[in-house]
Amino acid sequence: MQIEIRGAEKLSYRERQVVVLKEMGKSSADICRILKISASTVATLYNRARNKGYEVVIVLPGDTLGIFGGGDESFEAETE
Repeated sequence: MQIEIRGAEKLSYRERQVVVLKEMGKSSADICRILKISASTVATLYNRARNKGYEVVIVLPGDTLGIFGGGDESFEAETE
């Protein structure tokens, strides 16, 4: 799995760090500890980033979803 942030060029370095950690499922407390910043700074950076309109896209290989052979046989039977 790969995560792509579209519009990242609009974000500051710190905003990118917070966004990536948030999108990885880290809590605000985790982000505070990792980046050594306060909870209010995390919230401010995340809100600024959201207002700038970035978009997160998850890129999955086709075989992960079983659409290029070797997939779930029951799904194939349902679609025929």
